[in-house]
Order: sequence, then structure tokens, then C-alpha cells
Amino acid sequence: MWLAGHLGEHGAAHGQATAGWAAFDAVVLLVLAAAAAGYALALWSARGRTPWPLPRTAAWYVGLACAGVALTGPLAEAAHASFTAHMAGHLLLGMLAPLLLVLSAPITLGLQALPVARARSLSRLLRSPFVRVVTYPVTAAVLNAGGLWLLYTTDLYTLMHSSVLIHALVHAHVFLAGYVFTASIVGVDPDPHRAPIRVRAVVLVAFIAAHSILAKWLYANPPAGVETADGQLGSQLMYYGGDAVDVTLIVLLLAGWYRATRPREPVRQAQSASPKSR
Repeated sequence: MWLAGHLGEHGAAHGQATAGWAAFDAVVLLVLAAAAAGYALALWSARGRTPWPLPRTAAWYVGLACAGVALTGPLAEAAHASFTAHMAGHLLLGMLAPLLLVLSAPITLGLQALPVARARSLSRLLRSPFVRVVTYPVTAAVLNAGGLWLLYTTDLYTLMHSSVLIHALVHAHVFLAGYVFTASIVGVDPDPHRAPIRVRAVVLVAFIAAHSILAKWLYANPPAGVETADGQLGSQLMYYGGDAVDVTLIVLLLAGWYRATRPREPVRQAQSASPKSR
């Protein structure tokens, strides 16, 4: 009787855990579908105005796909047991997806698509003190890099694989911190609090150093429960995969600096000529 009851309780707990992870997948897919539909609706609402570049649209949907692959499906399932798979998901969700979504300029599109009153409300929100503090490069870098150090140097990494709620909160932070940091460095949307290029450059270099040091530290000190070979491979993926995205950020930052500082060609005034009489 005791064994049967114990097995029954174990089965019920397992069923609840399975239902929790299934609910997480459903919520993720719902949010991604809403984001995809919202961007399409904004494109439709802004039709007839300034032509919207196709690369921006492509960046939005590819970015959503990267987030979806990281959070649901085979890679997300493998990440529960493989640190390397987890790190692949981290790069997709925390670095590549944010970069693509930032380059898709969703705020610019929203300002074009929204009615005047709502567009003004969005502009006021962008100028708010809270947004100013959070999107300042130093703050954004601390939230991003600091969150990663906290995740991998404490028990949080182990806890996130046993609790759906912690799993969801960690991944939400990884994505949002990655997006805000990327936008603060190379954002193409209107930013009334844009930091000077020198500040952004220094912060980017410091973030790259912090990310690289963490990857090297993980190579020698994998999280608890992670096998040495898996930890080393995952940390190498973090190091070299992160470098690839970081180089892209550097190129985009320098390109933006060049566009802002290059000398403009003098406007050639057309000589007015009276029409020849026949």
C-alpha cells in the first residue's frame, strides 16, 4: 500500500512537472506568434508611408525564429541535460536574437503605424527617467553581464532546470537584458537618451572582456552537475560564438560613428536658366 501510494504521488508530481513545461512551451509560442502578427499588422498600418526596408522585416522574423529555437523544440529539450546545448540556446536567445530584433527597428515601425496620440504616448515613454536609466549603456551592460555571472557562478543554473518559474524568469532576463544592451550600443530606433559614441565603445569593450573572462572561468569551473568535457565544449562555444556576435556589434558601432561624422558633400545649387524661346 505504501509503495503504491508513493508511486502514485511520484507519478502525480511528474505529471504536474510535465504539464508545467508544456505550458511554458505554449506561452512561448503564443508570445512569438503575437510578436510576428504584431509586426505584420504594423507593416500593414504603415503602408503608403515611407517604404519599409525588407532587411528589417527579415531581421525581425529571423530573430523571432532564433528565440523560438532557443526556447522550444529539440535544442531547448537537450539543454536540460547538455551544457553545450544550453550555451547554444544562450547565444541564440541572449545575443543573436536581440541583435536581429534591434536591427528590425520595431519602435520606428510602431511610431509610423500608431495613431498620432498613441505615437506621442510612446515617445513620452521613451523619454521617461526609467527608460533613460535602464537603457544607459553602463546599466544595460551590468544587467546583461552581471546576470550571466550570477547564473553560472551560483546555484541558479541548477535551479532553473528544476523549476519552470525560475526557468522562465532566467530566460526572460537573458533575452530582455540582451535586447536592451544591444539597443543601447547599436540601436537604430529613436533614442532621446543616446549615449556618446565613446561611452558606448568603452562599455562594449568592457562587456566583451567580462563575457570572455566568464567563458574562460567556466572552462575551468563548469557549473555543478556538468561533466568536464561538456562544460569545456560549452564554454568554448560561449567564447567563440560570443566573439562572432561581438565583432558584429563593433562593426555596426563603427559604421554608425562613420555615418554620423563623415563630411557631407556640399549641396550643389542648380543654376537657374530661363527657358529658351523658340
